[in-house]
Amino acid sequence: MSSPTYRKTTQHLAPVRWTPPPAGSYDIHPAFPLEGEIRTGFTSLAEIVAHLPMVVVDGHGGTLWYDFRERLDAALRERGARPAWVDAAEAYRPQGEIGELAAPFLGGEDPLFGKRFPGTLSDFVDTEKLRSMVVPSDGQPVILYGCGAALAGWEAPLMYLEVPKNEIQFRSRAGSVANLGLRRSLPPKEAYKRFYFVDWPVLAKHRTEILPRVDWVVDLQRAEEPVFAAGADVRAALAAMSRSVFRPRPWFEPGPWGGQWMKKRFSGLASDVPNYAWSFEAILPENGLMLAKDGILLEISFDCLMALHHQEVLGEHANVFGRDFPIRFDYLDTFGGGNLSLQCHPRPDYIRDQFGEPFTQDETYYIFDAGADAVVWLGFEEGVKPEEFRAAVETSHREKTPLDAQAWVKQHPARPGDLFLIPHGTIHCSGSDTLVLEISATPYIFTFKLYDWMRLGLDGQPRPLNIERAMENLDFTRQGEQVERELISRPRVMAEGDGWKREHLPTHPDHFYDVHRITFSSAVEIETAGSPHMLNVTSGKAVRVQAGEESARRFNFAETFIVPSAAVRYRLSAVDGPAQVVMAFLKPR
Repeated sequence: MSSPTYRKTTQHLAPVRWTPPPAGSYDIHPAFPLEGEIRTGFTSLAEIVAHLPMVVVDGHGGTLWYDFRERLDAALRERGARPAWVDAAEAYRPQGEIGELAAPFLGGEDPLFGKRFPGTLSDFVDTEKLRSMVVPSDGQPVILYGCGAALAGWEAPLMYLEVPKNEIQFRSRAGSVANLGLRRSLPPKEAYKRFYFVDWPVLAKHRTEILPRVDWVVDLQRAEEPVFAAGADVRAALAAMSRSVFRPRPWFEPGPWGGQWMKKRFSGLASDVPNYAWSFEAILPENGLMLAKDGILLEISFDCLMALHHQEVLGEHANVFGRDFPIRFDYLDTFGGGNLSLQCHPRPDYIRDQFGEPFTQDETYYIFDAGADAVVWLGFEEGVKPEEFRAAVETSHREKTPLDAQAWVKQHPARPGDLFLIPHGTIHCSGSDTLVLEISATPYIFTFKLYDWMRLGLDGQPRPLNIERAMENLDFTRQGEQVERELISRPRVMAEGDGWKREHLPTHPDHFYDVHRITFSSAVEIETAGSPHMLNVTSGKAVRVQAGEESARRFNFAETFIVPSAAVRYRLSAVDGPAQVVMAFLKPR
């Protein structure tokens, strides 16, 4: 059976039972209440399966399928059952055929980028063969298991195994899981590219189709201890979530430019890492949602909420964005670290044609905290010519010599509360000694690096540059005074009352989202006005949020939370002193 070596990371596994952090501290395991029972362990799972003639066990691509089979089989045999196992993987198309199917979407020799696969999971499976795979049971349970098992169409109870995206990546780095249809693991970076562009889109579509009829949802991020609940109870929790307020579970990663701000302030994180560069606060393709009952935690994917309730969450924008949640928040920590790479993001037509993404990576940097000399690099200096800049970065890359970045790219002092606007095509990066709350459109891997300050990645290897792609997307009109005029937000007070003030931090016309900042000493009422709101507690001890019919929820300093459009209105109350939140929402259509 598997051991902790199935994951390569020093990050802690999420606990089965929630332990509150120190009073008022940032909670790395936030949870939404579930009405119903959450159970744990293979013995409890076997109690359900042992009495069923047939069971279908489907699940996500990071599942340790054979380990699951071995553990559940042992628990069933302890109860006197002798299950017959049917492996859905036996009905997958040959590896060579699957490779040919995936290859056009993997970007060839490009080390980072591919194109979103437009097909479905049934493209990988011989469905006729799968449907014919029946084993005589002799009165014992027959268990069909594997990714896509539900495609067999069996009239049987359905179980779905969830594994968070961060755990899939940790398992991939350990070589314990393989991509869809493969028997062996690919190198981690190659595997991630295939997960992102092929496996995860396919599996998300499949889960969307079957989630309304799943009988049990199983959180299997701890291979030795499943946590599970009835599908109906999970769906009821998601329905309640879609009309109230919730906070995704954040996860954290070190990086070559990473800093110490989060490491020092967020309790419960692994300390044996050099830094933390990112906190994925709320990003649809990456984050999970934790449900809790009697202190037991069960995690499912953020995708599940959007699969069932995208209209409630997105309101009048659901027809535009479908099941994508279009805004993301994340932290970029460079306190005691270094500059990010000089970079830009693709134009809308480029990201659509090259990568199959429906919208592009338009960003802003909200300066959450900053050192005395902190800067943001943004836009070109006056008079920079494309051919001269290209020659400079190519020479630096080819000859491995430093680039005189200050000769080409403008530096701007960065102070807490500043908002820098980074529409597609804008050269930029955060400087050292800043904590940036990155408010952005959801795409998050499409960064074209031009210069990385002559450093290596944490793996000791050079980080890939994307000079050609960047040059195809850079907007060289964003230079000189135009940068000051168009790419630095100028806050204005738009409304105020007794003990509260609401400011507009205007974004660029290319941004489909806008930003407000609300400062209050007691309470303030907010209307969603047809859009979801994503908020972060930027100052003060905590806020209490009353939204919909659910009980008020508390969110502490630096925590991110989401109010769906269907909540209609909500009340923010400051806890133990004045507070401030920054809020992003979709611009009216």
